[in-house]
Amino acid sequence: MAVKHYRPTTPTLRYKTTTTQGQLTTDKPHKPLLVPKHRSGGRNNRGVITVRHRGGGHKRFIRIIDFKRDKIGVPGIVETIEYDPNRSAFIALIKYLDGERRYILATVNMKVGQRIVSAEQAEIAEGNCMLLANIPSGTMVHNIELREKKGGQIARSAGAYAEVVAKENKMVQLKFPSSEIRVVRESCVATVGQVSNANHINMSIGSAGRKRHLGIRPTVRGVAMNPVDHPMGGGEGRSSGGGHPVSPWGQKSKGVKTRNPKKLSSKYIVRRRNKK
Repeated sequence: MAVKHYRPTTPTLRYKTTTTQGQLTTDKPHKPLLVPKHRSGGRNNRGVITVRHRGGGHKRFIRIIDFKRDKIGVPGIVETIEYDPNRSAFIALIKYLDGERRYILATVNMKVGQRIVSAEQAEIAEGNCMLLANIPSGTMVHNIELREKKGGQIARSAGAYAEVVAKENKMVQLKFPSSEIRVVRESCVATVGQVSNANHINMSIGSAGRKRHLGIRPTVRGVAMNPVDHPMGGGEGRSSGGGHPVSPWGQKSKGVKTRNPKKLSSKYIVRRRNKK
């Protein structure tokens, strides 16, 4: 998929880019697989804003995506490839042999009429889902499980993939584009291929209005505020106060580790992306 640029007839269009959607085949979703999306505006159950800069935006429906791919042994055919407003990747509507329809993540080269299947062992073709133990080294995979039967959790966004590089002691080593290498149990499943819409990362939003359509409200810099509103506010002229960057509540916002040490998955990471 290519990046589309616009003739700069307005100042906004000079910077706006979109991804071409030639892979899409319809703009009408399958209604039985739609669920209304409740928008919280960043507020918790007490009505307090816990995530800032959220609100407004276009109304959306949630598309129910089959991340588990548990339709074992039942072949299906790709009916349509559609846009999903809730994710960066495109999705594909699959009609199975028994008549059931499900949405899955579309791959880069997926086309209407293509046959797919989920099985313990299947043909190495885009869209097919199988055990990692049966996927040969050098194959690109996505929608990878971390726990058996839980559903895919890794490599689900646009253009994402991992490469199977080695197998040892009932574990499979996966290498990601960031150079990180992680091990996953060979009894987990993954889908062959790279996720669609790989050029999404190169897209420039280009205008404030487009940002608001996404449900993202404006962000004001702390140094532009008054001292009463932000620790970095105030000062004669442009000044940041000389301290370290902090949040409005005084917490350091750069260079501080935020991962929970009790939930670290370090034992499954062979090589970190920061090469330390």
